[in-house]
Amino acid sequence: MNRRRFLAPLAAMVTCPAWMHAASAAAFPRAAAVPGGVARVGLGEAAVAPRARLGDDRVLVLRDGAEWVAWVGIPLDAKPGTELWVIREGAGSAPQRLGIDVTAKRYAEQHLKVKPGQVDLSPQDLARYERERAHLERVRRTFSETPPATLQLLQPVPGSRSSSFGLRRFFNGQARSPHNGMDIAAAAGTPVLAAASGRVLDADDYFFSGNTVIIDHGQGLLTLYAHLAAVDTGVGAAVAARAPIGRVGATGRVTGPHLHFSVYLNAVAVDPALFLA
Repeated sequence: MNRRRFLAPLAAMVTCPAWMHAASAAAFPRAAAVPGGVARVGLGEAAVAPRARLGDDRVLVLRDGAEWVAWVGIPLDAKPGTELWVIREGAGSAPQRLGIDVTAKRYAEQHLKVKPGQVDLSPQDLARYERERAHLERVRRTFSETPPATLQLLQPVPGSRSSSFGLRRFFNGQARSPHNGMDIAAAAGTPVLAAASGRVLDADDYFFSGNTVIIDHGQGLLTLYAHLAAVDTGVGAAVAARAPIGRVGATGRVTGPHLHFSVYLNAVAVDPALFLA
């Protein structure tokens, strides 16, 4: 599959079903100020939405009742006991620093013994991975001004959800990056549905994640669907919630068919379970 870039802006979100509008006032993620979690930061009342950022990345801001609230993704590598600073920027006022105290969360570890050749990538595979990593990093930093229709996401396929988000694997004693998504058990060929309305940013075949679709839901909220047997959408396509976008498969570096589902906020992976009913 040839690379199809993600440059189409989120200019025209698809119309959201009426039931989603009705639920959106309460459709917020479960706040958890832990590594890989989502922090709720009150920004106060204002006539127009203030801007907020964590480091160099804009964060999602929505109204909750009378006040504006920033929903901030906390990096998985954030150290418990540290304080992250959200900068609130508003018209006619000086920037304001708002702190997030990161609390501890222990994620599971898995220690595996495998053949040495299954741990280290060949020079060709490593070069491919580095190219793809840089490309996906740019995709994750996408921030479109249109707010998401809801922060309550639908489960993309029926099936049991793993609790593998944040899992740290060790191969022959060598640590690998924590698992940045949720695995959902489903048979090969099961239709994969969009977790919310949005626009397709990226659809391509990657070394680790195989056939992958990434959807922009607005203001830095992205969802990723990996290891697909087939992709049934394309870059720039507007999709409604529950629209079919692909089918479950076992492409990429996996041992069997399942859906890997990731959620990103302000360019960091956060626990999808916080967004699912």
